[in-house]
Amino acid sequence: MGDVAMTVPVIKAVLKQNPELIITFISRPEFAGFFNDIPRLSYFSVDLNNEYKGLKGIVKLFRTLNKNTQYDALADLHDNLRTKILRKLFRLSGLPYAYVDKGRPEKKLLTRFPGKVLKPLKLTTERYADVFIDLGFNAHLDHQLVKHPQLLTTEILAISGEKTKPWIGIAPFAKHKGKIYPLERTEEVIKLLDNRNVNIFLFGGSVLEQEICEQWQEKYVSVISLVRKTTMEQELAIISRLDVMMSMDSAGMHLASLEGIPVVSVWGATHHYAGFLGYGQSEGDIVADDIECRPCSIYGNKPCFRKDYACLYNIQPETIVAAIDKHIR
Repeated sequence: MGDVAMTVPVIKAVLKQNPELIITFISRPEFAGFFNDIPRLSYFSVDLNNEYKGLKGIVKLFRTLNKNTQYDALADLHDNLRTKILRKLFRLSGLPYAYVDKGRPEKKLLTRFPGKVLKPLKLTTERYADVFIDLGFNAHLDHQLVKHPQLLTTEILAISGEKTKPWIGIAPFAKHKGKIYPLERTEEVIKLLDNRNVNIFLFGGSVLEQEICEQWQEKYVSVISLVRKTTMEQELAIISRLDVMMSMDSAGMHLASLEGIPVVSVWGATHHYAGFLGYGQSEGDIVADDIECRPCSIYGNKPCFRKDYACLYNIQPETIVAAIDKHIR
């Protein structure tokens, strides 16, 4: 989800700077809400678990796309096995393409230990922009947060209430353990913020995450869990009205970036030097420990070789609250 969200500011910039261009964006149906109301963009939803599953599904997707529209080029912003096959099929039909350079060799140097080469790598959004540049289009990124406060519908207000005090979002989960601030420490953050005159909105996705967030909602008067209660569009509308989001190196950071909301981002096994800091976000809002083995992973999916996840446990809840406070005072 985070990777797809990071493409949105790039797509907007490319369309703005190339007024003759029309883009068909191909991705999973659950991400369509990211691309609402973008002029000259059509979203093609692909169910990769059923209709377009496996090799036969990729061939079917190619035939469907090739039959319906005459394209001038293909931009591969993922470079995984599926997209490699798809672009090879398009190449056989004579369509030019370009694909993202993920910088894998330099990322290996960034994560190895010992002998780590700790230096900032190209931002992922800039890597996406390079794909369009390779195809001959303009693709300049300004990396500025732009707020898009949305009107809250009656359905949303029934959950959120009117905004009469600062709104703080907390997205405490991530796909991999190496990215997740310990949940007992996250609860400490919530407890400290609960003493302030704020509303705290919790974001997540799974049933287990829903259970955890609803437990926190029951314990703390300022907490409202949104997990599995809203659509993606409703969630983005609430995010657009936040004063600040606290998030892991995960989708929450990138969703807030889409709406121009500053993010206090908490980093454990991963590092913003790998290029995944949210679009327009400030390095001054990063909370992380400088333990020498960080980063040990690009995606946070490798087990901690120390066995203690010190990179996360070394971060004190008070440090995170202090970073949040800068945005609500």
